[in-house]
Amino acid sequence: MKPSTGPTPLFALEAVALDTETTGLDPARARIVQIGAVHLSRNRPVDDSAWQRVVDPGIAIPDSSVRIHGITTAMAREAPRLGEVWTPFTRLIDRRVVIGHSIGFDLAVLAAEARRCRLAFAAPRALDVRLLAQLVAPGLADHSLEALAAWLGLTVTDRHQALGDARAAGAIFAALVPLLSERGVTTLAEAERACRRLTPEIERQQQAGWTAPTAAPGQAGAGGPLGRVDTYPYRHRVGEVMKAPVVVVTPETTLKAAMDVMIERAISSVFVNITGRPGEDISAYSILTERDVTRRIAAEGAAALVKPVSLIASRPVLTIRESAFVYRAIGRMSRLKFRHLGVRSEEGRLVGVVSARDLLKLRTGPAIALADAIDAATDADDMAIAWADLPTVADTLIAEAVDAALVCQIVSEEIRAMTRRAAVLAEAAMAADGLGAPPCPYAVLVLGSGGRGESMLVPDQDNAVVFAEGEADGAADRWFAELGARVAATLDRAGIPLCKGGVMARNAEWRGSTATWQARIGDWVRRSRPQDLLNVDIFFDMVPVHGDLGLGQALFAHAYERGSQSAAFAKLLGESLASLPNPFTLFGGLSAPGNRLDLKLHGLFPIAACARALAISHGIAERATRARLEALAARSERAGADLGRLADAHGLFMSLVLECQSRDIGAGIKPSNRVDLAALSRQRKDALKQALRDVRLIPTLVRDLMFA
Repeated sequence: MKPSTGPTPLFALEAVALDTETTGLDPARARIVQIGAVHLSRNRPVDDSAWQRVVDPGIAIPDSSVRIHGITTAMAREAPRLGEVWTPFTRLIDRRVVIGHSIGFDLAVLAAEARRCRLAFAAPRALDVRLLAQLVAPGLADHSLEALAAWLGLTVTDRHQALGDARAAGAIFAALVPLLSERGVTTLAEAERACRRLTPEIERQQQAGWTAPTAAPGQAGAGGPLGRVDTYPYRHRVGEVMKAPVVVVTPETTLKAAMDVMIERAISSVFVNITGRPGEDISAYSILTERDVTRRIAAEGAAALVKPVSLIASRPVLTIRESAFVYRAIGRMSRLKFRHLGVRSEEGRLVGVVSARDLLKLRTGPAIALADAIDAATDADDMAIAWADLPTVADTLIAEAVDAALVCQIVSEEIRAMTRRAAVLAEAAMAADGLGAPPCPYAVLVLGSGGRGESMLVPDQDNAVVFAEGEADGAADRWFAELGARVAATLDRAGIPLCKGGVMARNAEWRGSTATWQARIGDWVRRSRPQDLLNVDIFFDMVPVHGDLGLGQALFAHAYERGSQSAAFAKLLGESLASLPNPFTLFGGLSAPGNRLDLKLHGLFPIAACARALAISHGIAERATRARLEALAARSERAGADLGRLADAHGLFMSLVLECQSRDIGAGIKPSNRVDLAALSRQRKDALKQALRDVRLIPTLVRDLMFA
């Protein structure tokens, strides 16, 4: 079981509902007489995990306590002492978030008993349903367990028995989760932060000697980075470690001949294709591995050696993109239990192979935290759980001084994977609902920062769909409208919220046939006004992520060709940068309400827009901002220094925003593009000011280079 972290959605917590019955209400003096617990997984009790034990407290149980829980001194003396049940109890709660009603009391009693009996105990991460209920219904007259159950329409059984009360607390928590979500409290860290802000109640509990039931940022057990990891899988692409070109044999090649080739070349697999050559569409190949060989010989003996490989090789070939990060290859092999992956180009052609042997040195430790969970997800909740790992991985990579631009590429890779998986699930669900298969080939496109590879931890659901043929509002368009609606809903549930600007394939202006898109692009180029281009420009960052990728690549090439042929269109894109918001005060300080400066508004957006406009003007079909700036600098020696400063400024802004977002997520603060200036050293603040001054050069730079 993977422990929950701060970004884990509340509905996805791996938790344990807990309650104790005691000899009294003073946590420093009370002794435990009964413990009850039940695991919660995805907001549901795991019934076979239910655990309850009566404990001999070693002292007489007061009559006042007996009247509550019914456990007498005589009954308790027949039970084991606390030390005898401590090991199974601590195993039960290990690495889980503890949930209970007034759980701070139970934790304080457990800690006191552990000290008294010299037992090891580390306070777990915990949530108190009493506090959570106060967030949802502060005006409720009574937040007792009975009152909360009645308010939520829940039935409580076995009241004042530890397991019964634990079950009731778990049911209350499950009922509160959607109510908390409506109030913007969706993750573990956000719930902890919100509870900490109930100052009067927290102070009352502390005065009573209770343990604080929530983990403060940075507190032991509060989650956080994975520790020191090997960052190689996150810094390198599959294309850097694959073997290429691959060895291909024809279908009639005998198993013996194929074995001879593998031995001679010291390789563990060959591909099979009628042409005997690499470089064709991946669907035209099967693969023969050394494991296939040994299994066939073990089953058939020498008779297998003369059989053609077409009878033995496996199809379809499991693949991974050449541009994918190595961590994805490792995760996919681990999930699928395969030792070889074909490597495909962005156009879907076989260009290489990567094996478990190649990646063996990278398979140890916690390096591959992201694994391949998104592609294995069966629903939006699975996707949400996988997505929740991303901030922790980003935090770890930041701590390891991995370049911010690279971390943003990883985040973008995961957004593309999420969009791709949402499309796969939507297509399957539509088929199951009787809506049929896709009416024609299509591609799902990711736009904006996800397309550029510059997404951070505040994701954008910017997507579109292109399909081969069909009229607007025709049968095909209606099918893809339904697909787009399901993709958007799945991503929203999984943690990538609906786009506020409406840039989603569920909306008519962001889907269409190839002919519709070409006409749309033509209209942009011929007739657009600056106010019409607010969202249009991000289309030129698009990357296809699912379906017929060639359809998307062709549309990207067409858009750039048309855009670069129109000086008026490029000029309109540039005009949007003629006047930039000024982040400086009259005396040269930074104008930042709440001491937080919006670096998307003042830095990231203008640089990305500048690079995009100039790239379109000069026909540079790159997507990433840095790649665009570098290509422009190579064409203009005069402006090279200014473009280089913008590239450096862009890198600094990404680093500052990413670090701040990571801190905020860990603290339960909704992340944004506003950087906390108070967290910056004087040196970094000076560097930020200089970078913002460099951004002020953009209007002049655009005018100078737009038609050069």
